[in-house]
Amino acid sequence: MLSSIRERYLHTLDQIAKAAAGSGRIPEEVRLVVVSKTQPLEVIRAAIAAGISMFGENYAEEALGKIAALKETEVEWHMIGHVQSRKADIIARNFSMLHSLDSSKLAEKMERICSELNRTLPVLLEFNVSGEESKFGFSAWEENHWSDLKPDIEKILSFSHLHVNGLMTMPPLFEDPERTRPYFQRLRKLRNYLANQFPQVQWQELSMGTSVDYIAAIQEGATFVRVGKAILGPRVIKK
Repeated sequence: MLSSIRERYLHTLDQIAKAAAGSGRIPEEVRLVVVSKTQPLEVIRAAIAAGISMFGENYAEEALGKIAALKETEVEWHMIGHVQSRKADIIARNFSMLHSLDSSKLAEKMERICSELNRTLPVLLEFNVSGEESKFGFSAWEENHWSDLKPDIEKILSFSHLHVNGLMTMPPLFEDPERTRPYFQRLRKLRNYLANQFPQVQWQELSMGTSVDYIAAIQEGATFVRVGKAILGPRVIKK
């Protein structure tokens, strides 16, 4: 298991570096979050032994057991899935970054808890740029309505214990990454719009791209790519 994970991990890093360099970017600008949702502890331990130190989880309660079991390791845990407000405390206490801040209600809860903990949590704002009902995030698929986002974003930016670093999206899943590319382009365009509207914020991060389309995402400006099964193998299906 260890050797195969290491081989796939190094291959992915090589692909990331080539995609970045081919786009005129510095490879170090792109960080790899290895998606470990539903993966058992033995797989994650093997991944750590292979050199992986940044993991993305989708389910707060599932992640808690892993975080506790691996607390002696030098691992960063990133929450990349939808967070119910009642589970905000788990995120505030245990994660290095929240990629999926998708409502002002959740932001209020996170701010209150982080204030009590006296910590500042780096966050990315999640946007739905496709219009898919199954996707979470602020509604952003119609560019002529982007100005409607400003009140919520202004409110979130006023919170002193949440540090907004950029944007995240989960586009439709296609086998052909060229079909996903327009959604990456839309998120980058939205980032540029928000950078113009709120120039006091460093909107440098774009979290987008998965196992099937991370190369296209990098070509369109991703600074975080979220790759799971291409490195760790098939996920264990939750029953």
